[in-house]
Amino acid sequence: MTRTVPSADDREAPVSPPRLALRRSLARLSVRPRSILILSVIPVIAVGVGIWAWLHDWNLGVDSAVYRAGALQLLRGDNLYDANTLPTEPGWALLPFTYPPTAALLFAPLALVPVQVAWGFLTVVSLGALALSVRIAIGTLPRPDADGPRWWASPARSTIVFFVVFLGLEPVWRTLFLGQINLILMAMVLLDILVIGARGSRWGGVLVGVAAAIKLTPIVFVGHLLVTGRWKDALRALGTFAGLQALMFVVNPHDSWKYWTKTLPDTGRIGPVHWAGNQSLNALMNRATDLAPWASNAAMGIGVLLAIPALWLLIRFHRRGQPLAAVLVTAFWILLISPISWSHHWVWVAPLVVLLVSRLPKTTPATAWKRWLGTFLVAFVFVSCVLLILPNGRNVELHWQVWENVLGDAYILMPLALAAALILRWWLLRRARKRAEAAP
Repeated sequence: MTRTVPSADDREAPVSPPRLALRRSLARLSVRPRSILILSVIPVIAVGVGIWAWLHDWNLGVDSAVYRAGALQLLRGDNLYDANTLPTEPGWALLPFTYPPTAALLFAPLALVPVQVAWGFLTVVSLGALALSVRIAIGTLPRPDADGPRWWASPARSTIVFFVVFLGLEPVWRTLFLGQINLILMAMVLLDILVIGARGSRWGGVLVGVAAAIKLTPIVFVGHLLVTGRWKDALRALGTFAGLQALMFVVNPHDSWKYWTKTLPDTGRIGPVHWAGNQSLNALMNRATDLAPWASNAAMGIGVLLAIPALWLLIRFHRRGQPLAAVLVTAFWILLISPISWSHHWVWVAPLVVLLVSRLPKTTPATAWKRWLGTFLVAFVFVSCVLLILPNGRNVELHWQVWENVLGDAYILMPLALAAALILRWWLLRRARKRAEAAP
């Protein structure tokens, strides 16, 4: 496995991307009963809670109930988008189905079990996706030094530690509580780009295409593949996505046509853009301008401008053999420019924290506090549940004070501040090198 080794001045030399041997990792895990026990206890509890909730008629898994209802509608030959709610939804989960028709097809297994049990099984898959995402993130990082922290030298131990800790991140536990699929989509993208495609497999790009067919935003990673020179993977991703859409036009032409022509452009169907739970530039601008008619267009313009530094960072990380950092740049950029980015969409903070923590030992005592502080602040934003503390709902966000707007836009400001710090650091290092070269 080829890995990036930091030089004395903390600048990484370009290397080929590391490769994660999942089969070898699973083989090692199979001979560690304690690790298996730790990783399986929580999923078993999730299934048990789902069954208990079904037997006692608890209202559990709002979004997974909508997924299941969409699958039932499709299987029964009924329409998905003709009304704001579906007749197959339980009374406590009356929400519109906002996903493409292909998602309803892929959600079909959820229709085989009761609503709450479906939540339990989806939670198990999500927990597995979280553990897989952490393991993939660790597998892309430079090998720790021989005298480095012992806990970091063991990928299995690190995966378990991060897995348990990340359950406290608001995007993660909210995804699990709602029965959302954000963790699953993230794992699909990471597995495709950082493992399958990195090995030159002919299956590279397929999972990205499937993820985009479930929820459109992962389509941005097709561009990521093109920018990083993996055009075959990008074509396979587009082909998979287009093929699934074509299949749905054959299976359900009415819903397919209506989704692409009427449902998709109707962002109001998803929810109020100015609600505190929406952490996107679109939400920031609408909250700050009291729903000015030009706010959404301004947000899109800012997003387009941010594409310039995002592209620069993506290419820079890619050339330096840091594929995880490059993927995270793409992920956070699409979170910012998407019209709706609910707080639970921000599960990408999990691999980001893995990346930041991995760099803590690689610094001098004089500068260590900067990385420790930065890592702490990033994690704190997503653990603090600040969005739940602030007053929200019923247009209260339009009357926030300045400090409330800062706290209420914390998710949005985090990647902007982190990107600004990276660019500033690069500029200062470059200026220092030029001065050193010019000195006699």
